[in-house]
Amino acid sequence: MIFVGEGALLWRAVRHTLDGGLPVDLVCGPSAGVPAVRPDAPFLEVTDVNTAAAELAAASTDGIVWSLNNRMIFRSPVLSCGLRVLNIHHGPLPAYRGLPEVALVYAMLAGEREFGATLHQVEEGIDTGPRLAADHYPIGPDEPFHVVLRRGLEACHRLFERCLPLVAADPGWTGEPTRPSTGPGRYFGREALARLDRYRGDPGFARATDLGFLAGYFPELAAALR
Repeated sequence: MIFVGEGALLWRAVRHTLDGGLPVDLVCGPSAGVPAVRPDAPFLEVTDVNTAAAELAAASTDGIVWSLNNRMIFRSPVLSCGLRVLNIHHGPLPAYRGLPEVALVYAMLAGEREFGATLHQVEEGIDTGPRLAADHYPIGPDEPFHVVLRRGLEACHRLFERCLPLVAADPGWTGEPTRPSTGPGRYFGREALARLDRYRGDPGFARATDLGFLAGYFPELAAALR
């Protein structure tokens, strides 16, 4: 299996895979934050995964690529080389596509009492591929953004842990029944950051934008809220 992404969520998944006795063919992503605790996981530094399509295809032993906490967009160089790319998206799909932290702010502003994590197959669109599995978690009425986000990251990892053995046993696994997601069905990208200022008068704005100790992890979101 190949892993693409960055940060703690990615490396936690890599560690779980290796500790479970499953092979990790390659880890691919930006160099920042690469831990030294798993020297047994070969690492390829890239800022655009599509430039490394040949390397990914050559390294793969099972045709599976996991995308976790990954901001790089898969395009035809990777999607057309015979690899199956599976993404863990923090957000219920197709209701909340795009940058998870931005989508979560809007979900909280909309009064959502539930959010979730979705495993889907990656295709040319962004967060539009077939859904394979999903887990949901509650949003408390008084909980700030940073509390909800941490719960969501745990949901993402649990979803990965649950689906990993299913994919390992059958790389063509077609997934499980998932309930329809409700919500706006929009893409929440960087352009959505510019619209946040319109919601400053909303009674839930302070709670939905309370980044807490996570502010340093989301500089674009923090800057938009200043």
